Amino acid sequence: MENFLSSISLVSRLATDDYVGFTFFVGCMAMMAASAFFFLSMNSFDKKWRTSILVSGLITFIAAVHYWYMRDYWAGFAESPTFFRYVDWVLTVPLMCVEFFLILKVAGAKKSLMWRLIFASVIMLVTGYFGEAVYRDSAAFWGLISGIAYFWIVYEIWFGEAKKLAEAAGGSVLKAHKTLCWFVLVGWAIYPLGYMAGTPGWYDGLGQIGLNMDVIYNIGDAVNKIGFGLVIYGLAVAQSSEK
Repeated sequence: MENFLSSISLVSRLATDDYVGFTFFVGCMAMMAASAFFFLSMNSFDKKWRTSILVSGLITFIAAVHYWYMRDYWAGFAESPTFFRYVDWVLTVPLMCVEFFLILKVAGAKKSLMWRLIFASVIMLVTGYFGEAVYRDSAAFWGLISGIAYFWIVYEIWFGEAKKLAEAAGGSVLKAHKTLCWFVLVGWAIYPLGYMAGTPGWYDGLGQIGLNMDVIYNIGDAVNKIGFGLVIYGLAVAQSSEK
């Protein structure tokens, strides 16, 4: 109870023009609401799609919990909660990669595809953390490695084995796969912008045009994680109606 009252007190201290704090709070509530929606809708679908819906709910739930802590951290110290953010990402981003495997199982996807995507996502995140929090003087170098891992994921889902499996499945599975691919290509692209806005390098000019790292990350997280889940939900609905 004491911690709960303390959290309420911290929220009341946020300035009315604190847009960073606002996006932390809205992101937390939006992803918690999405989690409730996904969890409560699980039993509406066939067993083969329940795991996908469950993973969608776990992604937004894990993010919501971390955003609760990040909101309090921002309110208390007015500093970017980099550590908490990367803990969130190292749990949720691999799960988002798992979603590709789960929807492509109907076309015979093997676990090796899932593990390759997970491995690339972990490399992307660990090197990103090194550049943003540990070795900031060489942020551009670590960002490059992180970017290579990201583009490997993009290649795999757009042109590699995942693409071939999606085409073999066809129908609503192919449509959902394409939408998730666009989320990774366009939606995930917001994270490099946040990275560059928060680290030193040849791209320092980004900070001078008003880009705020935390606002970029917060908006990107809410859109991408909830959006991923809604695509999976839509696929489950479509598959149910096709019967």
